[in-house]
Amino acid sequence: MTQISDSLRLLFETSVEDENDRYTVAIPPELVENGSIDTDETYRIALLAAEQTDETDTSDPTPSQTEPSSVSRPEPEPEPDGSHSQGPPVEEGEVRTVSIDTLGDQGDGIAKVERGFIVIVPGTKPGDRVEVEITDVKETVAFAETVGEATVR
Repeated sequence: MTQISDSLRLLFETSVEDENDRYTVAIPPELVENGSIDTDETYRIALLAAEQTDETDTSDPTPSQTEPSSVSRPEPEPEPDGSHSQGPPVEEGEVRTVSIDTLGDQGDGIAKVERGFIVIVPGTKPGDRVEVEITDVKETVAFAETVGEATVR
């Protein structure tokens, strides 16, 4: 498995598209709409080959960042050297403090944690710093509930 730095801000899967005299990389609109990508910024992009297995459904290469995915995905294999895997950096039942960066389409607060992983927290707003309990973890997003009062940073 490819090692990915913990400083990575965002990770998603997409394809390279042939547009006559040039090739483009499609950015899912959800990433711009939920504030993960700002169209006024310049980004450095790295391309990694997707690891395909027989169990992976490749019909939708860009799952939504704000809705649970119904795609069946294999469990990540443990790293041979004992280092952490590159699966979601949060676990169900985990309690942590997060900072809400933006609002999602349904008005829920969105926080980013390690490697740009998104945590959706209903009832919060940008600027809130709140203690949450992770209630549901998907491949690309987690959902959480507040367990304390929000403080404005």
